Amino acid sequence: MDFSDQLLEEGAEIWEAQKQHPFVVELARGELDEDAFLHWVKQDYRYLLDYARVFSVAGARARDEETMTHLMGVAHTILDYEMDLHRSFASDYGLSRADLEEVEKAPTCVAYTNFLLRVAYEGSLAEIAAAIYPCGQGYLDVARHMDELADDEGVGEHRYTPFIYKYTSEEFYEAVGWMTEFVDDCASRYPGEREAMRDAFIRSARLEHAFWEMCYTQEGWDV
Repeated sequence: MDFSDQLLEEGAEIWEAQKQHPFVVELARGELDEDAFLHWVKQDYRYLLDYARVFSVAGARARDEETMTHLMGVAHTILDYEMDLHRSFASDYGLSRADLEEVEKAPTCVAYTNFLLRVAYEGSLAEIAAAIYPCGQGYLDVARHMDELADDEGVGEHRYTPFIYKYTSEEFYEAVGWMTEFVDDCASRYPGEREAMRDAFIRSARLEHAFWEMCYTQEGWDV
């Protein structure tokens, strides 16, 4: 069994919790409260800026040219394509780029991005691979689940359908495929790092689930 599959097996309970989360289920049905979706748009915009930084740091730390090139390319794609997608989502609801840039991270978003950046700067390349994997694989699996749920329940197209299409697109499949190979390659090259990779993967997976909850409850700072 590939190491990436071992990680997914160990995180199966977290994956199922993500799929059953009301944010995910209600988005698939087109019933999600608009404010909850906008909270996701705003917080994920801020998250992605740091996610791009993580790929940039990983690229700088990679030892072979091919891996460095790809990681730097992902960082560029996030800053170019992904951020533009969020700006497009936001503009549909009357939010400008300035509005997104002024958003304060919610506590869960702070916790997640701080964790990823700490791993990027202090952990090994193998740990970074495992820490970023739940975001890619998680969104692909959750979006596929949304697509299946909408199909099973006979839900037609709705205002959140572009979200599902984005994360089940061929381009996203390819991006996650490379992340999977990156995890397996690191596990093969650095077998002594596997336990640290497991820890990083599980922590990120838990934070992925917490991110859905953060958006659904529209979490902010109480004080």
